[in-house]
Amino acid sequence: MNRSIRWGALFALLLILVLLVNITIIQAFSDDKYANNPLNSRGVIEAQQIPRGQISAGGQVLAQSNANEEGNFERSYPSMPVSFGPVVGYLSNQFGAAGAEAGFNDVLSGHTGANKALRILAQEDKHGNNVELTLNPQMQALAYEQLSNNGYEGAIAAIRPSTGEILALGSSPSFDPNQLVNPATSDQTWAELTNDPAQPLINKATQETLPPGSIFKIITTAAGLQKGYSPSSTLTGASEITLPNTNTQLTNYAGQACNGSDQVTLETAFKFSCNTAFVQMGIDVGKDEVEKKAKAFGIGEHYDLGIPTSAGSLGDLPDAAALGQSSIGQRDVTMTALQAAIMAGTVANKGSRMQPTIVDRVTKPDLSEVSSTKPEKITQAVTEDQAKTLEQLMIASERNTAGYDGNRFASKTGTAEHGDGLAPHTWYVAYDPNNDVAVGVVVKNGGNHGQSATGGQVAAPLGRAMLNAAPAMRREN
Repeated sequence: MNRSIRWGALFALLLILVLLVNITIIQAFSDDKYANNPLNSRGVIEAQQIPRGQISAGGQVLAQSNANEEGNFERSYPSMPVSFGPVVGYLSNQFGAAGAEAGFNDVLSGHTGANKALRILAQEDKHGNNVELTLNPQMQALAYEQLSNNGYEGAIAAIRPSTGEILALGSSPSFDPNQLVNPATSDQTWAELTNDPAQPLINKATQETLPPGSIFKIITTAAGLQKGYSPSSTLTGASEITLPNTNTQLTNYAGQACNGSDQVTLETAFKFSCNTAFVQMGIDVGKDEVEKKAKAFGIGEHYDLGIPTSAGSLGDLPDAAALGQSSIGQRDVTMTALQAAIMAGTVANKGSRMQPTIVDRVTKPDLSEVSSTKPEKITQAVTEDQAKTLEQLMIASERNTAGYDGNRFASKTGTAEHGDGLAPHTWYVAYDPNNDVAVGVVVKNGGNHGQSATGGQVAAPLGRAMLNAAPAMRREN
């Protein structure tokens, strides 16, 4: 009898111990995981009890809280809600939170730095802090309009290369968060948005990774320069090249020789975006150098911005054939529009890749500053001389791109295949050497131009419009 009691007591103590360990793990290590889960309605209910902070950009209030008749606070999105929708997100009683509303929930709710269990016990009267974004409202609106007015699905990202500040994150299609927080329209809006195959709730500028095509040749060229190539180095210009140890042939655009010649310089190959030359150079440079440069430019890196982001990938390079395909931005290579803008911005910033940031500063309700974001260098992707060489190659590429209008932009276009019978994704990355702005543009599935669509035809006009509209900004370094 005593033995049974002892065993029962030991078993009960063991269960209590397991329970305590589990509670400790949840409270100490998994607090944010559960508290910031978009499906956790407790956080939304709690947020209704306090005057939540504003989200703003360039003096425009993008999200604010107003007291209702019951004394609870309701969220509204007064300025350009559709243009900013995928970035700002929403805070809904039914559907939780997304975007900046979710990522900066603690700051907006005045909970920064305090354990949630202790906050509940404290019953303090909270006032949320304000989040001021780096986004430029005019550029953000233009980015969205450039896509939506043309009926395009895709994204436009703009950054300030010298500091890493994000100036625009256009995503199309988009949504109006006011329709999600309004009980009269929320159910129908949610059903429409979640059933839309174009996924308007996704921020395509930061979350959607796609094959980049020829814009990746910037990275392949950087690897080549590191290995001793120069603009005058000779490469094949043949119309096709057979991948090593395979019967697979890769061709130039329209199956033509590069600028009509079987032998070309790297400068000519870059200007005319000749696939065969970059396959040859990528294989010659080798897997290690291509992987090293891709990493240095941020391919495969996940940025902690406070809003959802995807890392993209170079993919595995098991052999020379895979390396050759990847050297022209095909096979398993993927990136987001933001990563594409960062790649161009790194060249613009003399080879220095800066940490991208979307928050300028955090302020208290009385607008006194709590914190501000300082520029942070991540890597030196290429030397200053190599960056200058890349710039000259990109300027020559811009002058050979459809619609060139005499500008001084440095650019590269991309036309990425992604499935038999499907129109290609079209890309354009560029920066203005006379201004501190870089852009990355992707239009999915050729826009409305079909299988003949190219980056120069579809994406380049959008990127140029962004650079032309960008305010003059002095470089910090």
